[in-house]
Amino acid sequence: MELPLPSPEGSGQSGGFTVSQALRAATAQLCATSDTARLDAEVLMAHALGVSRSDLLLRHMAEPVPAAFAGLIERRVEHEPVAYIVGTQEFFGLSFQVSPAVLIPRADSEVLVEAALAAAPARRQVLGQVPGRVLDCGTGSGALLLAVLAHRPEAWGLGIDRSEEALAIARANAQSLGLSDRAAFLRADWTQPGWAEPLGAPFDLILANPPYVESEAQLAPSVRDHEPAGALFSGPEGLDDYRVLVPQLAGLLAPGGAALVEIGATQAADVLAIGAAAGLAGRVHRDLAGRERTVEFATGG
Repeated sequence: MELPLPSPEGSGQSGGFTVSQALRAATAQLCATSDTARLDAEVLMAHALGVSRSDLLLRHMAEPVPAAFAGLIERRVEHEPVAYIVGTQEFFGLSFQVSPAVLIPRADSEVLVEAALAAAPARRQVLGQVPGRVLDCGTGSGALLLAVLAHRPEAWGLGIDRSEEALAIARANAQSLGLSDRAAFLRADWTQPGWAEPLGAPFDLILANPPYVESEAQLAPSVRDHEPAGALFSGPEGLDDYRVLVPQLAGLLAPGGAALVEIGATQAADVLAIGAAAGLAGRVHRDLAGRERTVEFATGG
């Protein structure tokens, strides 16, 4: 039987229930909303207590429930993503600040970072050069760029986005990760003429996770109703931004450089064709589920 949760309008802690009991009740409430109901409940409880999830499970299960917990669960019941509720998301072993101004970094995108890191040593071996300059197109939270820079201490990066709110989040993440001295952020929109002129090309690595969802796609409410539409949707086929951005990559890449572009799971052939028409050779990287997830482009120069 489902246990009632303490009211979010109360103050202090509710002594009527233990954390363990409240987690069971919250899990039952969230089953209709989330496929990870127990995990969501634990993360939100840890946030309410101000402790890590591991500390929660090891040391706090018999404690009274913090009054704030019920309000957090109510937000999740309304499909608000856990990452927005707690304000952070882990990506590639790093913690990133997030808000509804940016997409939530997802594990699917880690294959792009892995491919970018693998491309960097290849450049050193072939050309005897280090990947000194990295460009992230549509940086959002800065997750892709900052994950690469964290593993390439010789590199400097520039993240661009058309959203000032997103750029503020990215700058905050660079600061918190100790990467502000090697990461800069600039407002730019690749659909506008002359957008690349202030960037100071060429770049050794280019990263991009452009909008690629079909405009009529059926998305989960947590995505459709909460994440920024401008970073999700890209025309009836989800290809509009690729058609604009990919042909411009060759003019931004240094000789021997690589551009890593995230794609939807069924878009590889179309994106490869867009690149080929622009003189770019491409190959596909798959994610851990075996889905085509990233296209790596090179100029062959």
